[in-house]
Amino acid sequence: MKQIIQHLKNGQMELANVPPPTVGAKEVLVSTQASLISAGTEKMLIDFAGKSLVGKAKERPDLVKKALQKVQKDGVMATLNSVLSRLDEPLPLGYSAAGTVVAVGKALSGQYRKGDRVVMAGASAANHAEVNAVPANLLAKLPDNVSFEEGSFATLTAIAMHGVRNAKPQLGDRVLVMGLGLVGQLASQLLLAAGCQVTAFDFDKKRLQLAEKFGVTSFDLSRKGADQFVQEVTDGRGFDSILICAATESNTPLEQAAVWARDRARVVMVGKVGTTVPYADYMKKEIELVISRSYGPGRYDPAFEQAGMAYPVGYVPWTEQDNLAEAVRLMAAGKLDVTALITHQFPIDEALQAYDMVTNGTEPHMGVILQYPQKDKERLIPYVQNAHKPVSNKKIGLSFIGAGAFTRSVLGPALASTTQAVHRGVVSKGGLSAQTFAKKYEFAFATSDIKDIWQDKSTHAVVITTRHADHAIQVEAALKAGKHVLVEKPLAMNKQELAQVAKAQAKSGTVLMVGFNRRFAPATIALQKKLASITGPKQVLIRVNAGQLESGNWQTDPNIGGGRLVGEVCHFTDLAYALVGQTPIAIAAEAGAGQDNYSISITFTDGSLATILYTSDGDSSAPKEYIEVHGGGSMGTIENFRQATWRQDGRLTKIYRQSLWQAQDKGHAQELEEFCQACQAGAASVTTAEYLMSSQLPLLAQESIQMGGQPRPISA
Repeated sequence: MKQIIQHLKNGQMELANVPPPTVGAKEVLVSTQASLISAGTEKMLIDFAGKSLVGKAKERPDLVKKALQKVQKDGVMATLNSVLSRLDEPLPLGYSAAGTVVAVGKALSGQYRKGDRVVMAGASAANHAEVNAVPANLLAKLPDNVSFEEGSFATLTAIAMHGVRNAKPQLGDRVLVMGLGLVGQLASQLLLAAGCQVTAFDFDKKRLQLAEKFGVTSFDLSRKGADQFVQEVTDGRGFDSILICAATESNTPLEQAAVWARDRARVVMVGKVGTTVPYADYMKKEIELVISRSYGPGRYDPAFEQAGMAYPVGYVPWTEQDNLAEAVRLMAAGKLDVTALITHQFPIDEALQAYDMVTNGTEPHMGVILQYPQKDKERLIPYVQNAHKPVSNKKIGLSFIGAGAFTRSVLGPALASTTQAVHRGVVSKGGLSAQTFAKKYEFAFATSDIKDIWQDKSTHAVVITTRHADHAIQVEAALKAGKHVLVEKPLAMNKQELAQVAKAQAKSGTVLMVGFNRRFAPATIALQKKLASITGPKQVLIRVNAGQLESGNWQTDPNIGGGRLVGEVCHFTDLAYALVGQTPIAIAAEAGAGQDNYSISITFTDGSLATILYTSDGDSSAPKEYIEVHGGGSMGTIENFRQATWRQDGRLTKIYRQSLWQAQDKGHAQELEEFCQACQAGAASVTTAEYLMSSQLPLLAQESIQMGGQPRPISA
């Protein structure tokens, strides 16, 4: 399918041909009929992408600060690789569109059906693409008497509507709209429909004239006398509320709003303007300043937008989805005219010309619509062939299932140093990420249909890097298809899944490895060589300063990520197992106060003991991981996998060290190389039984916590 993307690294725009997305259980697949270019918001993204690396850094000092902290923990090269990987990600443009339902997720079968006309919202969902996979709460049905072109305005109308709701207008209120772009025009109409006396300010005469046609009183800010005009239209009292719909880095709109507002008025920031508030002016009038949250309640909440949860109507009567539905209802009732705002329409094939007009201002424009000729058979082909790569008998045909941020920033660079694999296919649900990863690392094809991987006879092995809840089912399917598997941790979310995977592996006889990459890190290998000469039990201490995850992160969702105990602590239970080199027989765990604070103790057959302290409450500037191993009168340490030391007979030796300029090496490249060797040999150096044991440990730790810290026996 065709999709408009923006390359963040160089600012180049592309009308790309990518695999269409597949529909999730809580999603609807929509064949796009029309999408609206949001000139203000999208131009900001395009301008940002076109800046140099220094220019980007100046605009986002918050990200620069995070990068500097990462340098201290992970090194210059690791940070640079991460930044460049992020810049390599193409940005899908567009967030306001309308179309026809072509497929419905299992969980939504009663809500939508094939052929329904819908409007859709969201930068991650309603893109300028021929097909979009859209979560249910970012959809609303489109009335039959409203065209798709009109429906494509629904998202921008929801933005304007939420701004109006935040202004809390009353019948007869005098309201000022500052800025008459698309959102300002829509807000003006909505305020008129609410019975307000609406005044609008702008510098563009044509925009002012357009607003006047709907009954708005306007003033040209290129003229003098704005203060006097405000006194006249408000009978000397000032505006009851002001909506700032302009887009500028200047603080002038906020400063002017304070002058033109009445005592105890409300100022709502809908557009992005300078945010230095003139404190005295706002304080003396006791003006309430509100920054409007895009389309409305639910926006930026993954539980609402992705998981589909409902807010209690008594507390949240108007969500972003309700605003979408109300936008098209007003259109259908003839109370909102968006056709007057449409100045240009382009077929998707001419999208780059449309963006050239918008970004370079080659001619006046307002509502710019992209239209999508309906060619269902061509559009829904899920497979995109890039090149043909024959696979020799001496190499492994390798495919990737999943192409998320971790895959792109960590496994991609590691893959580049792997010489034993021929790169076959990449699959991702969204399609675009698969296409990008496939092109960068020269895979033969990209697809959004996982069946293409199972059916590809030249794919001998797969690397699975999808979300945790999908791992076990995808591993089982891969093993049944006769593929060797390297799956990112965790292998399974529960014991039942783990048993099913074990059964499938035993039946298939193929290689199964789990992404416990720290086993293969140079620092770990160096320490293991020293520990090999130590007899008797060992005492292991692993401290993990994990830091907080952002609110709503999918890893914390018990149904998707399983939580950090299952999804990440497993790295360290496996590392303890690898360092001790004996079979674990019992595990006990307790959860501390707060989120993601755990103390775990593992006992081994020879009396060795491993203690893991995992915390999210540490200083984020401190190194993440520190390991100590004691035994036989000796002591070994690993510091954030950048340095390893050995202390024996009073002598301290550095057995592994990286400079700050080197990329932190946690063993990903070595793990991929080991996987390819194992696929050729038919067996890995770490047995399937060991991987199953390591995968069992965090599940038992979870049980121990639920039982108040009671130790859980470990079965072989």
